[in-house]
Amino acid sequence: MMNDLPLLIIIWAVFTGLFLALLAYNATITRYEDTKVFLDEISAYEEQHQSMIVQKINRTMPYIRILGCLSAIFTVLIIAIYTWDCWQKLQAQ
Repeated sequence: MMNDLPLLIIIWAVFTGLFLALLAYNATITRYEDTKVFLDEISAYEEQHQSMIVQKINRTMPYIRILGCLSAIFTVLIIAIYTWDCWQKLQAQ
């Protein structure tokens, strides 16, 4: 199993890197988002701008959730394999 560990770490790094990149992308998008209620027609441009920001965030959220879950699963898997290998080495002594 330890032979597969470098491959798992590479896959984990890719998933985690993509996850962090999407989080950074969402952070830059939401930097200018305000929680306003638009009551008049004068602010139609601002309302449209805010709704575009929300659409972009809603488009990326499923990918963030999937990559976050995959990153967590691979983290647990890598730790479990490493712990199992250490346990087997301790039992052999």
